[in-house]
Amino acid sequence: MADPRHRATLFRYVRGVCLALLCVITSLFAVATVRTFSLDVNAGLHLARWEETKRVGFDVSQRQREEMLENFKEAVRIPTVSHSPTDINTTALLAFGRLLRKAFPTVFASSLVQHEVVADYSHLFWVQGSQPDLVPYMLLAHIDVVPASESDGWDAPPFSAKEIDNFIYGRGTLDDKECVMGILQALEYLLLKGYKPRRGFYIGLGHDEEVSGLNGAVNTVRLLKQRNVQLSFLLDEGLLVIDGVMKGLDGPAALLGVSEKGSATVKLSVTTAPGHSSMPPRESSIGILAAAVKRLEDNPMPIMFGQGPERGTFEHLAHKFILPLRFLASNLWLFAPIVGRLLALKQDTNAFARTTTAVTMFNGGVKVNVLPSVAEAYVNLRIHSAQSLQEVMDLIDSTVGDQRVRVELLDGFDPLPISSYSETSFGFQILKKSILDVFPQVTVAPGICVANTDSRHYKDLAADIYRFAPIWAKAGDAQRIHGINERISKKNYEDMVGFYFTLIQNCDIKKLPESHSGVHEF
Repeated sequence: MADPRHRATLFRYVRGVCLALLCVITSLFAVATVRTFSLDVNAGLHLARWEETKRVGFDVSQRQREEMLENFKEAVRIPTVSHSPTDINTTALLAFGRLLRKAFPTVFASSLVQHEVVADYSHLFWVQGSQPDLVPYMLLAHIDVVPASESDGWDAPPFSAKEIDNFIYGRGTLDDKECVMGILQALEYLLLKGYKPRRGFYIGLGHDEEVSGLNGAVNTVRLLKQRNVQLSFLLDEGLLVIDGVMKGLDGPAALLGVSEKGSATVKLSVTTAPGHSSMPPRESSIGILAAAVKRLEDNPMPIMFGQGPERGTFEHLAHKFILPLRFLASNLWLFAPIVGRLLALKQDTNAFARTTTAVTMFNGGVKVNVLPSVAEAYVNLRIHSAQSLQEVMDLIDSTVGDQRVRVELLDGFDPLPISSYSETSFGFQILKKSILDVFPQVTVAPGICVANTDSRHYKDLAADIYRFAPIWAKAGDAQRIHGINERISKKNYEDMVGFYFTLIQNCDIKKLPESHSGVHEF
């Protein structure tokens, strides 16, 4: 039997360890509880004293409202489709240029506005400010759209701009003619009211964004670089106002994209000797390739949640989640791995947690009785901000793990730099204020774009690039983009015009308010 003194010593030791663990757990719980019920990060914006500038109100007559909607509908009716970099509807693009001149006569006639055509079909506007010492900003949008066919099951022809229940249906209503027309319509109204901006700004309208922007955006950037243009910030299309989309989120949220995922297109191929199907080998080229593809699907990229801008999304929205999600989102320092695993379970949230792997094409064989000598598969990856293109390629090589499978990178690029979204970030805070001015009921949060935009070509011109379109998206609406029954409500389009009308005027301040962000000159 053990010495009673030893048992007593052991008991005191175990009790001490248990008490220490209890103290640690209690402390962690206390910290987590305090963070869970702390004030939201948007509160300071409302308390700040913003610089007063001369402003004009957004009030339009019924006739102007009808003209606004008709201009937008006419834009949707022009089939500015991009099939590939070498197959774009140039006739439609020229017609769209003529529409812009007809729809916005004040913009094209104003002495404050300089307009030029870039690469034959893109448009660049410079709106002169009265204070040239203020660093300009830029608004981007694109004219082209992806193909659409009525036979796909649309409720209205995709280039009809038909109204159904106060929604305008058509390709481009969500991507991206609503931004093209909304920006210029806002400028038209401002100029009609005699508005003269203090801070100058550019408007860039690309014509081939849907096929990578290698003519429109790239040549516009080249032109601006030749003129030594540097931008305070840049805004392009991107994330939306989501309402009822994110489970457990109480109320709508405007997600302001501060980065984009990287992208890669990878080709997998297997080459074997051809032969007759009556004497097949143990493994065919298709079978070898199919096994490699299956390994990629069975072994997804690692969960990286919490290591990119998506962490800021949850931290900014934490106070709007219901319990227990609020507890988790408020304490990502402790629960990020759990939240990441929860996101990875669902298709529509998995993209925020990791680099995604999508097998999009699989080809092999030419005849039913001939063994195929070559089998090919194409894989599209969208790369998380915490990974690089090279890291992803290394993981693909190790996962495929078969020297008979050739892995070839066709094209790709790293994730885009993460733009600032702190309280001292001029662009983020101006955009945030403009969103809340038009949609006071929303919560604004930074986010990550899982798709890519023309803005990635502008990274040398602006340290801060943001991606947001003031589109009010309910559950299922995001699938309409590039999908069937793309549409926007008439009210939402009017709000879009109001947003850009407000944003342009909000940019006229020289610096952010001290009570909100401290002194920071621009």
